[in-house]
Amino acid sequence: QVQLVESGGGLVQAGGSLRLSCVASELTFANYNLGWFRQAPGKEREFVAGISRSSTITYYADSVRGRFTISRDNAKNTAWLQMNSLKPEDTAVYYCAADRIRIPRNYDGTYDKWGQGTQVTVSS
Repeated sequence: QVQLVESGGGLVQAGGSLRLSCVASELTFANYNLGWFRQAPGKEREFVAGISRSSTITYYADSVRGRFTISRDNAKNTAWLQMNSLKPEDTAVYYCAADRIRIPRNYDGTYDKWGQGTQVTVSS
């Protein structure tokens, strides 16, 4: 069964950094565009960053551009989200998603695959 498993979340102080990982199994990783999304308590899930199959195209939400970096290594079936200069408003559960056709650049619940999420908490 296809799985996307996120890890790397945790508690960090404002201004700190975290690196999230998304590891895929049972799918041809290089055939999928990938995205990171987040959902804060009481809020809708929102787009954070997206990357194309070959890493040639990336998209970022305005709120994270310049602070977060999305990357991937198809040989390792892994994608990352490097998060720097974290703010309390970045606190959320972070999810990765994969889609064979679309490069994620906004939230769409119809992307092919979703992970279960990893909690990121930024204290002030």
